[in-house]
Amino acid sequence: MEAHIPSLLILDDQDINRRVYAKLAETVSPGARIDSFGDPQSAFDWLGAHQPDVIITDYRMPGMDGAEFTRSVRAMPHGIDVPIVVITAYNDRRFRLDALDAGATDFLLSPVDHAEFGARIRNLIALNLHRKILRNQAKALERELADSERSRQRLLHDSREALAQVIDTLPALISATGPDGRCVFANAHLAASLGHAPGDIIGHDMALLLGERGPRSADADRLVFQYGTAVANHEEEFPDREGRTRVFLTAKAPLRDAAGDVVAVLTSSVDITERKAAENRLRHLAHHDSLTDLPNRFSLTERLPRTRARADDQRLALHFIDLDRFKTVNDVFGHQVGDGVLRAIARRLLAVVREGDVVARLGGDEFAIVQADIAGPEEAAQLAERVAETVSRPFLIEGREVVVGSSIGIALSPQDGVSAEELLRRADLAMYQAKADRTGAYRFFDAGMDVLARRLMVLEADIRSGLSRGEFVLLYQPQLSLHTGRINGVEALVRWRQPDGNLIEPRDFLPLAEETGLIRPLGAWVLAEACRQAALWNPPGAPCFRVAVNISPLQLRGVDLIRLVQATLAETGLDPRCLDLEVTESAVIRDAEEVSRVLAQLRDIGLTISVDDFGTGYSALSYVKHLPLDRLKIDRSFVEGLKPANADAAIIAAIVTLGRNLRLEIAAEGVETEAQMRELAALGCDIVQGYHIGRPMTPKALAALIANHPNAAPYAQAVSAAAK
Repeated sequence: MEAHIPSLLILDDQDINRRVYAKLAETVSPGARIDSFGDPQSAFDWLGAHQPDVIITDYRMPGMDGAEFTRSVRAMPHGIDVPIVVITAYNDRRFRLDALDAGATDFLLSPVDHAEFGARIRNLIALNLHRKILRNQAKALERELADSERSRQRLLHDSREALAQVIDTLPALISATGPDGRCVFANAHLAASLGHAPGDIIGHDMALLLGERGPRSADADRLVFQYGTAVANHEEEFPDREGRTRVFLTAKAPLRDAAGDVVAVLTSSVDITERKAAENRLRHLAHHDSLTDLPNRFSLTERLPRTRARADDQRLALHFIDLDRFKTVNDVFGHQVGDGVLRAIARRLLAVVREGDVVARLGGDEFAIVQADIAGPEEAAQLAERVAETVSRPFLIEGREVVVGSSIGIALSPQDGVSAEELLRRADLAMYQAKADRTGAYRFFDAGMDVLARRLMVLEADIRSGLSRGEFVLLYQPQLSLHTGRINGVEALVRWRQPDGNLIEPRDFLPLAEETGLIRPLGAWVLAEACRQAALWNPPGAPCFRVAVNISPLQLRGVDLIRLVQATLAETGLDPRCLDLEVTESAVIRDAEEVSRVLAQLRDIGLTISVDDFGTGYSALSYVKHLPLDRLKIDRSFVEGLKPANADAAIIAAIVTLGRNLRLEIAAEGVETEAQMRELAALGCDIVQGYHIGRPMTPKALAALIANHPNAAPYAQAVSAAAK
């Protein structure tokens, strides 16, 4: 029997999606036939002459969505049971229900988890193969039974023996039961699961052999004999011989003789324990934070209403906890140490709450505690004090002592609200009041405090005064060319130096600057300071040392950006070729037409245009070919887990191929190890940036780094080979 070559059909109107899914599918089933289509009609034309093992389709497509496509496939003669996986970037429960109602086998969210994608596609390929084998064998058995009425009983016996030999090779529990409930045949896997040899089972009562699950199986057999129809797939749990619980997908189908009468019931059970474990893991991940394993925001919002429902008069407190100085930990020690701090804080919070209280991580450096059944505010205050004390104790992470603080906002139910949304919002407001006041570690929500307005007003005033007092500074993170092995440019990164000397990270003030419009004067200062420094690095006639400056979405939507860039270049005397403007992928996608017009004019001046955080929105990459771009910067999330031939490598390779086809330079952020840099060179990246090359630094420190950096090009050969 020839080895079956799996066939997969991929339908998606986005070319990069089809290539990414194809790359992932190749890692699941090397050598599989993969046919990709950009529109449903082409897929239907192909399906008229082919039968794939698995269909992978996007949900949102022009003209026909994934649910309609699934329904149409199910209406085709050979499309009734082919596994169909629907993928969408929209986390909307209605899409999932529509797809499943239309007959979809499974549903995934994009960007897909690579391990989950592999497990599900692998199981679906195996399940479809088992179905094909069983269907073919059943048809062969029916043909043999129809050959001769005279030899019917003997042919039936011989066919059973032949079928038993064939299905002994299948990784499934397969048996046939006669009208009297006795076993007609059983494959080796089923016999082994019962502790018998196949020959010892024939003729015995299957209900007795199966033990606890015997009565249910016998009832299903009677339905098949009575109505002559198959029993749909259903899940069963039962222990194996070692006592471990296994999950099986079981189906029953009638076996007929030449006259069309049902003479036996074929039962097949496929082990789906691995798939169920993956589903349970996915369900756990959907409700828990992957770093700390605490319940996440989604889980917390589900638990709050249920907590209230246990007793009408129940009182609870919601503590909203935000860490102080945590951004500095990430900047100084790196994300690995920062992640260690977050895990340690999770353990400490669990240690200070009572049984029945809920500790959750809301995201970033924000945590929450639901304190149920409290006697009054005093009890909530006592817990807040314990939390503040335990968080403030030093952490020893990888040999480094790290100290952070906390700001805690408390909302009480029912007086401050009863819904999860109300309590979270008001506890959040109280937390910002605690952070702004700097007089204590926690604050209770007060309906008259108007925390949000005060925070905006105070921080807005601080940003304005910080600009006038020259408190903002630029640091420069080096960028290394893999072609030459030299540092040939930098990215300018703004920091806010407080009067006490602390540097505030951009994420702590740039969102407010965007919201209030202060990003325009702040962005103008960043551009002017970066160009002034770049002009010092680029005297006339010298090779261009490029400086990258981030442009905010609000600046892109403004009418003055082009004039601002022209005036800044004229004032500083910087060659336009030495200036690289970076725009985020989300800003580009949001208003591609207007952004394209602005970027085209900037590029005509001579600037380099880069897209930052590239790949996080790869479900809509069609915008790239329509924009005037010079460089794509691969998002750090793909670099963090990069290993040879893994899914991240496949995605980066696809982005490099896209860039090469569009004649774009490819850069990668977040490079922290030599192994990552070597793999990126092998994949064909041009430029790398990250802590492995250098942290954000002053111009003086940058000069020292460049002076001591080797000028050899150890990666040039790998980059050249990848380009071929």
